[in-house]
Amino acid sequence: MMKQHKFLGANFFWLLIFILAIFLSFSISASAEIKPKGHLFIIGGGDRSESMMRRFVGLATKTGSGKIVVLSMASATPDETGRSLVDEFQRLGVKDAVYYSFTRQQAENEQSTLLLNGAGGIYFAGGVQTRITEAILDTPVHRKIIELYRAGTVVAGTSAGAAVMSELMITGDEVRKVEEGHEFETIQAGNIVLARGLGLVKRAVLDQHFATRKRHNRLISVVAEHPNLLGVGIDESTAIIVNPDETFEVIGNKNVIVYDGRRAKIKIRQDKSIALRGLTTHILLSGERFSLRKKKPL
Repeated sequence: MMKQHKFLGANFFWLLIFILAIFLSFSISASAEIKPKGHLFIIGGGDRSESMMRRFVGLATKTGSGKIVVLSMASATPDETGRSLVDEFQRLGVKDAVYYSFTRQQAENEQSTLLLNGAGGIYFAGGVQTRITEAILDTPVHRKIIELYRAGTVVAGTSAGAAVMSELMITGDEVRKVEEGHEFETIQAGNIVLARGLGLVKRAVLDQHFATRKRHNRLISVVAEHPNLLGVGIDESTAIIVNPDETFEVIGNKNVIVYDGRRAKIKIRQDKSIALRGLTTHILLSGERFSLRKKKPL
């Protein structure tokens, strides 16, 4: 009888360990995927209508002090670009708009994060996206932006400021050497240069100036090599507003094109050419919605 009690006791102990392990695994999984309260306002570049920018301002003034912080590091003329955007936001009625062009050294200084306090909106200007990541990736400023986004701040960007939003970022370069005017003419594996972005969008890779600059080949190439990610190409004068539930709304004058290779059959030959069957394409207009999570259109 004593042996039976010991046996039952040992089984009960291991059962408790098993239940605790399951509970901890669920807890770790839940904490790893913290749902943000903020929005992403991702513009494909080109002209931005007043109504579009007013929509951004409306979202930005709902959080914190309503301050809008422009980050102009991507621009070749960051001070000129920063002042111009601050003027634009002030004309739209924003009382507190400032700009910064952080160097790497400044972004690594914890004190620099104080400059973002109270921001209801953060706006990344266009230019070259790698200038942004070279300046702030994995710094206290980067972590502060993520913290503010999770708390409710709207993070926006245009052109390069759009590309940098995704975890996997298209840099704008390709491996093969080509003459000017013949860029991205192939659908090919191992050709599109990718880097880490800011990681605010995890289920998609973003491209901009999309149909206007005929960037289909490069985004299809990326999706073929990373079929777990959606390819979202945003055209000029067009934007997507990504909600906390990872649905997005299209606004603006042109299209957003989504390539979904999650169910596709993909073959990459030795010469790196790509065969891709079953790639799903969605062409969206202003007012339409799309889920980055679901495999069926809304």
